Amino acid sequence: MKHHPLRSPALALAVSLMLVPAAWADGTAASAPVAALDNALIATMKSGSAGQDFQARYKALAPVVEQSYDLPEVTKNSVGFLWSTLPASQQNELINLFTTFTVSSYVSQFDSYNGQSLTIMPKEKVLGQKKIIETKLTPKDGGGVVIDYVVSNEKNGWKINDVLLNGTISQVAIHASDFASLVKSGDASQLIAALKTKINTLQGS
Repeated sequence: MKHHPLRSPALALAVSLMLVPAAWADGTAASAPVAALDNALIATMKSGSAGQDFQARYKALAPVVEQSYDLPEVTKNSVGFLWSTLPASQQNELINLFTTFTVSSYVSQFDSYNGQSLTIMPKEKVLGQKKIIETKLTPKDGGGVVIDYVVSNEKNGWKINDVLLNGTISQVAIHASDFASLVKSGDASQLIAALKTKINTLQGS
């Protein structure tokens, strides 16, 4: 298995998300989208090891990612304050492309199974109206990496709307940094082209 799909070369440019002191709360509903994603990622890795091709794994994983994430909101926040200046046609295209990019990234990175496990920690941190669900990715030989998912309660249930790398670094902030130079007021054509290139690279690999 490769590195987590939401890591980026722009990590050094990321802005740390300052977390206020948080209480701990037990719960299960908030962790449901993360649990569904974790199970689907294990299945994706096993399918990769079984020789299933990229498109088949993409087709199986896409519905779970789209259900687990609030991808329209993630896309909007990743583009930043210029989102409202973009025409509706570009906003819709960006949401579709960002969704494809997110799923393709997972399929590309979670490509083989060697006994790894994904475990949700038993406590949920409360951050205002949101919660942080901590997941540990553990290789067969021990150790592991902690991935924190930020979830909020939407009209259609709890959804993931950010990922915290190393516990504090917002993936949305990383995307916003990456995308800033590619969006102008009223025009996201450069970002659209860049996302298409990224997707082609991921799916080609």
